[in-house]
Order: sequence, then C-alpha cells, then structure tokens
Amino acid sequence: MVEIHLIGLVREFSDGTKIGPIELNIRDGELLTFLGPSGSGKTTTLRMIAGFIEADEGSLLFDRQDMINIPPRERNIGMVFQSVALFPNMTVYQNIAFGPEMAKWSHEKTVGRVEELADLLGIRNLLFRKISEISGGEAQRVGLARALAKEPALLLLDEPLSALDPQLRERLQTEIRRIQKKVKITTIYVTHSQDEAFAISDRVAIINDGKIIQVGTPEELYDRPANEFVARFLGSGNVLHGTVKQTEGRELCVDVLGVRLPLKGICEVGDEVKFSIKPEDIRIVIDTHDTSATGTVTSILPQVGSFKITVDFQDTPIIVLTYDEDLVSKLRQNGNKRVSFSFRHNLAVNLID
Repeated sequence: MVEIHLIGLVREFSDGTKIGPIELNIRDGELLTFLGPSGSGKTTTLRMIAGFIEADEGSLLFDRQDMINIPPRERNIGMVFQSVALFPNMTVYQNIAFGPEMAKWSHEKTVGRVEELADLLGIRNLLFRKISEISGGEAQRVGLARALAKEPALLLLDEPLSALDPQLRERLQTEIRRIQKKVKITTIYVTHSQDEAFAISDRVAIINDGKIIQVGTPEELYDRPANEFVARFLGSGNVLHGTVKQTEGRELCVDVLGVRLPLKGICEVGDEVKFSIKPEDIRIVIDTHDTSATGTVTSILPQVGSFKITVDFQDTPIIVLTYDEDLVSKLRQNGNKRVSFSFRHNLAVNLID
C-alpha cells in the first residue's frame, strides 16, 4: 500500500486546456474516486499519476518519493481501463501470469498468485479458456486479476465498468469494493457515474474544468455540497436564490421569487443567499391553501422504492423525493394541476458559494 500526495500538479495542452493545479492527499489503503462530467480532467489526472502524461509543474509523491521523473513501469502500479485489452491469443491463466513471468517470478510463485487471484475473483473455472470464450463481465475480472498479479502498491481503475450493462455493472461494483478491501490496496477509481462512485468509495473527489472542487465521503458531499456545481451535479440539492427579510436568532424568513420561506441559518437582513435543499427535505401537498409556495408538477419518475417528482416553481425546477405512493397516485389523477410544497420542519439550509 502507499499514500499519494498530489502537490500543485499542472498540465497544460497546446489547445489551452489546463488541468490543475491539483492538491490532493490519498490515504494509504483507501479507495478514492475521481468523479466529474466528461472532459473535466479525471482521466488526465489519473494518467499523470500513472506516468503516461507528463506534468508541467508540481510534485507527485508515493509516500515520500517524488515520482515525477520515474517511468510508468517503475511506479509499481496496476491499471484497468474501460477497454480491458486482454491478450486474445492467450488463455485467462496466461493473461494473469504475464506480469509475474515478465518479472521473472518463479513458476511456483506465479502459479500460486494466479490461483489466489482466480479464487478471490471467482474465475478459477475460466483459467484455461481462451479470451474469446469469456463474457464481458468475466473479462473485467480477468483484467483486474492481471492488474493485481504483481502485487502493485497502487491500483488505478479508469471507467472499468462503463461498457457493461447496468445489472452486471452493479454486481461488479460490489466485487471491486470487496476485493479492494480484501487486498488492502490504495486505489484510485475514475467514473462519471455518481451512483458508481458513491457505491464503492471511501472518499470522492469532484473534478470540473481541471480542478478538484470538493473532496469528502459520499455522505458529506450529498449533505453539504460546497457550491452550486456540486449540488446540481450530484442532484443532492435544489439550488435556490433569495433575500433575507427577517431574522430571529437562527430563524430566517427568505424571499424566494416573491414567496416567503421559513429557513434556518446565520444571516443578516438584506443578505442575498444561495442555498441547497435536498429533494427528500421537501414535502408536496395537493391542497394549495396551506402555503403560498406553489408550482406545477411536470414529471414523475419511479425509482427503486421512491418517486422523483419535478415541480415547476416560477420557471425554476424543484426536485422532490417521496415514498408516498398514495400521493403519487393522486398527482397522476390530477394531471398537471398546481400543488403546494414546503420544507421539512426545522430545516437548516446549506448555504453555498
């Protein structure tokens, strides 16, 4: 295992695209995920860590050793890409054994390592099959075994599951998490999928426009997004703007698009505030006489065990999460009629930049 320190890491390309400066510490033995939209700099940052792309500035420490000028083959890294790129003319066994054999491990040690990984990944029955005879999910397991075969200090996974169907992807997420904890290897994972990142990670680094925006556990990011981009990207917050009209201790009255909303926070009268409210902290009622905050239901999306409802509030979409099947049934019967919404009692808003 190894602890990774990215200190002022920068790469600028000829088209003006700039990654960094990146400042990040990755703890020994943790699984940290780079999460962000396409083109945000996730894979470029990963490839700088691997040594496939040279950094223009900064330091990259593996424990206390600066790896900037160390060739990729000497960094003791295992890597799995979206395209597994197994050797098609070799068997599963030969693919996994390739690294140890190139490193001139003894035959006995190589066989032992291949069998150990095959058991860990549940692919022992595939060892003497040709690559053309295994499925996509099995190929990803073989690719992971091959990356782990030489006992690397660091494992890099670049969108390894994005080409698989949703059910298989979900199953392999669980497998990757189990195996990573079993072998206790420091791991950096790249994905654009929030669900995937939150399912497997100890911590997640949100990346956008070549910079790390926020780092934290999945719970910290969801509950306390640092800014509007994070809140909207994660879908963890409805971002609203308003003006504080009254304060009494932490009790606030905020004017949002002409509607007075009771919130909690520390502000002064006249402050312009931006805040995020989680979808599960909003309540919908069909009776529009109880509150002045009203909107029109524009969509109802069934999810596993819940419903995601979008309400148009003066051209601002409000996302609501509910588990109330009776409410959803009534909303469908009512069509696109107006509804009222309110925030959970004693809600402390998350003020953001």
